[in-house]
Amino acid sequence: MRLSNKVALITGAAQGIGAAIARKFHSEGALVFIGDVRNEEGEKIVGELERAVYLYLDVSSEESWKDALASVMKKAGRLDILVNNAGINIRKTIEEMPVDSLDAMLAVNIKGPFLGIKHALPLMRAAGGGTILNMSSICGLIGHKYTNEAYTTTKGALTLLTKSVAARYARDNIRCNSVHPSTVDTPLAQVVLQDPERRAERFGEIPLGRLATTADVANAFVFLASDEASFINGAAFPIDGGLTAY
Repeated sequence: MRLSNKVALITGAAQGIGAAIARKFHSEGALVFIGDVRNEEGEKIVGELERAVYLYLDVSSEESWKDALASVMKKAGRLDILVNNAGINIRKTIEEMPVDSLDAMLAVNIKGPFLGIKHALPLMRAAGGGTILNMSSICGLIGHKYTNEAYTTTKGALTLLTKSVAARYARDNIRCNSVHPSTVDTPLAQVVLQDPERRAERFGEIPLGRLATTADVANAFVFLASDEASFINGAAFPIDGGLTAY
């Protein structure tokens, strides 16, 4: 198993893509901490897994990060992998976006990973190294005409935060990479894609002709967290069926 004896904290892991990553990490041998604000859903995921712990974590709160990481250290004694997966998207164009909605997106999508990295770095340095993985998007690589400008702004910032951390903290044997999916086939996506026009847009832009699956994304995270990716640092890793190839 590729993550045997590793300790991982995954944010936004109570459902959707985060839960898929948590299950895959667990199947590869990791002890998984499910960080999320959704208690009931988080505990349900933990109930499925032999080596998993739910932690309440509001990623926009520095105190919540401190409490969560203190719990990780108390229960496991170290942190090997941090996955900043939690994110939100308020689907309004720049002309329609209320300032409070923009602030909410900035708080979760940028401030959240920033705070997580800030407080995880000393733990990883003390342990001799670690891996930080940030969930970005194709919208962190390109200006995507079907996606609102606020979301693209947050994901673009996360892409360069990743590279900045990778450049500075590689000296501490800490790798940092970002993952960039196109539209992922989740229940939420299926609701959006009930609109025939949107469905045609999303399928038509992907050369492989299908949506990414949660397994596609989780497999990428496992690879980047594993020793197989030990020389990959500062990379922006697309999981997009070729969408950003043209």
